[in-house]
Amino acid sequence: MSITLQSTVGGFSAEFMRRLPALEEAMVAHGLEPPQFVISKDRATPATVPIIGPFFYDYTVFVGEEHFTVTEPNDIQFLDYFYQRCIAEDEPAQPARRGRPGLISCIFRWMAQPI
Repeated sequence: MSITLQSTVGGFSAEFMRRLPALEEAMVAHGLEPPQFVISKDRATPATVPIIGPFFYDYTVFVGEEHFTVTEPNDIQFLDYFYQRCIAEDEPAQPARRGRPGLISCIFRWMAQPI
């Protein structure tokens, strides 16, 4: 199984679909399970001029009960951003009071950082 993809704006680009297996392999190599992820692509702004189309898209990633949204101009920009977050090294361990945060918590923390 692989990442579930959803779109309200006509699907994902062919290049995104070609590069998706490499993302899933990287996720598995870093302890993530691609079938647990759902990526949804939506228009980031209302259609002010329908002929031109959207300039940016909201990509919402759902993992279990949690989710985050990233706004990017195209599928490849999002894929590159998400890939880098999936392969990022864990932050150095700090004295923990309640234990080390889980992998999903790390991903959400990385996604919340400004670009």
